[in-house]
Amino acid sequence: MDQGMKIVAVNIEGNGTFAQDVPALAETIKASGAELVLLPGNSRAKRSAAAAAMRAGAEIDTNVVDLELVDGKPVARRWVYRQRIFTTFSRAARPWVIVTDPSLFGEICAKVGAEAVPFAAASGATRTTVNGVENAGTGGESTIKPDAQLLFVAGAGWTKKQADGALHFDEAAETITGFLGRSGASLGSSKSLVDMPEAAAAFKFMSHMNQVGQTGSTPRHAKGLSTCCHGEEPHVVGWRFVNERRAVNLDANCGWAQGKADVVYVADAFAVMKKVNELLG
Repeated sequence: MDQGMKIVAVNIEGNGTFAQDVPALAETIKASGAELVLLPGNSRAKRSAAAAAMRAGAEIDTNVVDLELVDGKPVARRWVYRQRIFTTFSRAARPWVIVTDPSLFGEICAKVGAEAVPFAAASGATRTTVNGVENAGTGGESTIKPDAQLLFVAGAGWTKKQADGALHFDEAAETITGFLGRSGASLGSSKSLVDMPEAAAAFKFMSHMNQVGQTGSTPRHAKGLSTCCHGEEPHVVGWRFVNERRAVNLDANCGWAQGKADVVYVADAFAVMKKVNELLG
């Protein structure tokens, strides 16, 4: 760490209102006298960081995944353009507020030797009253679990005609939800499946929030299992941070088999997942 540069870390956690957090954070930035101010990229910090930085006369950058001092100059890194390009950049303006990936906040603070600064929201009067916090959704169990070890992705193949020439939407839905319940996995989906209106009634547990790939999210689970997805680029672009990739597909020449998965099971996903559910009890 450059001894001439003051770097502080402000760990904002829990719940708070925009009206209370902005002035408190702006005052914290100014009072710290720091050239670099690090914040975790959780929902509370992101909600107020930009407005607070403006009030404090600071520059701000978000989604930073790495920070280091090169010849006494802070250099930050982050992904852009749907995480296809990894950029390295710096700013001359001070103070500079850097909002990191929340999972990397502690690691980055330790790397640059940031000094922890306490944060307390203003307690003044506000027109907003928090009566409680309610989980978003339809009231059912969430299928999106960022902390799960396994990402299970379902593709449009679950809605195609099976060996008997018939559609089995309800059976497919039961098999998928059964596996999610037994394994604790997080659910992903291809765009083609969530866009399919005829399957909507059976797949009520799935929405565009589950979409993974070029037009969806880029999850970071330790393992991934794809079923009934063809494995071409629009599917796998969202899997770049999944460490171990496996796929089940009837087509031995699908995209997954072209070096995009560690293991490919050429088999019927209905039969495979039904057997897996039996083994899981």
